[in-house]
Amino acid sequence: MTTTGAGWSLRGRLAVLVAVVGLLLIGVAVAEAVVATRNRAHIDAVLNQTGPLRAQSQELLAVLVDQETALRGYALTGEREDLAPFDTGRQREQELAGSMDRLLISYPELRDEFGTVQQRAEQWRQTVALPVIAAIETGGAAAGQQLLTDQSRQQFDQIRVAVDVLQNGILEVRDEAAADVRSTSNLLVLLLVIAALVVLVAGIVLLTSLERMVIRPLTSLAGQVREVAVGDYGHRITGAGPPEFQRLGEDVDAMRQKIAADLAEVREARERIEWVNAQLQKQAEELTRSNRDLEQFAYVASHDLQEPLRKVASFCQLLQRRYAGRLDERADQYIAFAVDGAQRMQRLINDLLAFSRIGRLTTGFTDVDLNRLMAEVAAQTEPARQYADAELTWGELPVIRGEEPLLTNLLVNLVSNSVKFRRADVPPKVHVSARLIGEDWEITCQDNGIGIEPEFADKIFVIFQRLHAKDAYPGTGIGLAIVKKIVEYHGGRVWVDTDVPEGTAIRFTLPALPADVEAATSATGADGDAADGPDPAEVDTDAAPGRAADEAPAGGGTVGAEAGGESERPSAVAGLSQTGGGTGGMKEAVG
Repeated sequence: MTTTGAGWSLRGRLAVLVAVVGLLLIGVAVAEAVVATRNRAHIDAVLNQTGPLRAQSQELLAVLVDQETALRGYALTGEREDLAPFDTGRQREQELAGSMDRLLISYPELRDEFGTVQQRAEQWRQTVALPVIAAIETGGAAAGQQLLTDQSRQQFDQIRVAVDVLQNGILEVRDEAAADVRSTSNLLVLLLVIAALVVLVAGIVLLTSLERMVIRPLTSLAGQVREVAVGDYGHRITGAGPPEFQRLGEDVDAMRQKIAADLAEVREARERIEWVNAQLQKQAEELTRSNRDLEQFAYVASHDLQEPLRKVASFCQLLQRRYAGRLDERADQYIAFAVDGAQRMQRLINDLLAFSRIGRLTTGFTDVDLNRLMAEVAAQTEPARQYADAELTWGELPVIRGEEPLLTNLLVNLVSNSVKFRRADVPPKVHVSARLIGEDWEITCQDNGIGIEPEFADKIFVIFQRLHAKDAYPGTGIGLAIVKKIVEYHGGRVWVDTDVPEGTAIRFTLPALPADVEAATSATGADGDAADGPDPAEVDTDAAPGRAADEAPAGGGTVGAEAGGESERPSAVAGLSQTGGGTGGMKEAVG
């Protein structure tokens, strides 16, 4: 216990109070535990011993009466089926005897009385029941009736008397147990009342102590602090009461002096913050205006620019058809340049509009089965695959939450890119796989094309970024930028795996459904071999046999057919990588 020249500390006083109250409550709790144990034992005797004993003793008497009644009926009719209740009663009597014998272990006197009942019942069967049955089987019903005399009935009445004595004994024991339950329950209530009184008295003492040792000194200190708060920074603050509050007053006064010294710096900092907030407000207004300009540009591009471009392209094509061969070779070349430029401008505008609309024109997220989606992707890319003699396969793919048109556009772009950037004289092979990593699905589109050098891995996702001349690989250079925007819109990320030995592997993540994550976690927990096995957070869905593009039903929409596969790949690497999602056990077919 801490003491000072000014008296006991607040911590010491509270420690003494808590110790006293704690010891009292512990004593009451121990007494309650002992009484509760006794009360539980008495309740168990009433509910689980004497209660079932009383019911079973009554049933035992009924079973014995059924045996006696069945015997008399058999003696009257001589029919064997009338003796069935006798046999059933004997079997049930044995069951009741075993059950009651277990319940009577704690009651020796009742066990002796129960033994008397069993002895008299067995004596009645040996001296009356079995001889009557034997006489009827040999001499008929009349022979059995001669043995059922008043003496036999009196012998069975002795069984009734023994059962009554047993039931009265059980009732007495039950009443004693019930009385014990009431007494222990009353004692428990009394102990609870004592505990409540201890808590109440402790609370009153605590409140009184807090008023004298805490509230009054704090009120005085708060009054002095308020004087400083209204602007009197020269007012000296002193503490009163326990030593802790005196030191608190000294600390607050030191803080007052520090506040007074730093007030000028705070005011200067506030002015700087206000200036920064004003600049941020201006930037926010500028950003809002810029967004409005972008929306206006999208509107103009989709309406005002389309019509002039259509006219330029149409009239240039008319010139090409009408005057082809009638002008010199250079004029034909100029007209071809004009037609190609107008068409490329239309493609650029359409791709730019598609890029700007991602995330703005939404149809809402739904559950999308990527297996069914790959069938639609196979149908949309079928002309390009047939032209390039390409092969498209995919493993078992998950169901995710997203917008189906955007996800179709995403996969069409990736497959089209893989078919476009193929190696000469090598049939393209494209495989799509998925595996669960943590709470995300990692989906891989892998091919055996020209590959991508590591230094260009991030550059290919930049809008309008081209790594080849347009005559080598046609396109607007916006396809992978659209892929990146769609993936990020769905809460994932996309990258190029530069560790594959051949071809190109573009990987992206999409959030997994909670049910898939729970199923993977449950499967890992049931396996119980995480220490020696693979990463428990990864589940490769490509272990199932792959699906070839020819196995998918053709048909579906044309979402993203024009914007697919626009970024370039600068290097040529032979073969198809087997890393990532894996292609083991899949069935492939030429598209």
